[in-house]
Amino acid sequence: MNMRSTRSTVTFSNPFTLSGYTDDLPAGDYELLVEEELLQGLSFEAYRRTATYLTVRGRGGHAGRSELRAISEYDLKEALIRDRVATEKKNDHSDAALSPQEDST
Repeated sequence: MNMRSTRSTVTFSNPFTLSGYTDDLPAGDYELLVEEELLQGLSFEAYRRTATYLTVRGRGGHAGRSELRAISEYDLKEALIRDRVATEKKNDHSDAALSPQEDST
């Protein structure tokens, strides 16, 4: 069985949570590890995702340690959507506060 691993970075602009874990994670860059296996018997090369992990760096007394948290692709997408919505709400609110008022006199 042929396997491959792909690393990438995801960025959260706001603190967030992941399904299955109780703690809040701070905003920042997180390394994402995706493992896939080659599907056999096809006339073309195709892979199936077997696991997705988010690397979480330790804080406080656990600084210097890293943890790979198994997550689903769905949970990751949902967390990124919540982060984008929260960022858009912040930006919409701050833009409204900075917009000049029209003088109707």
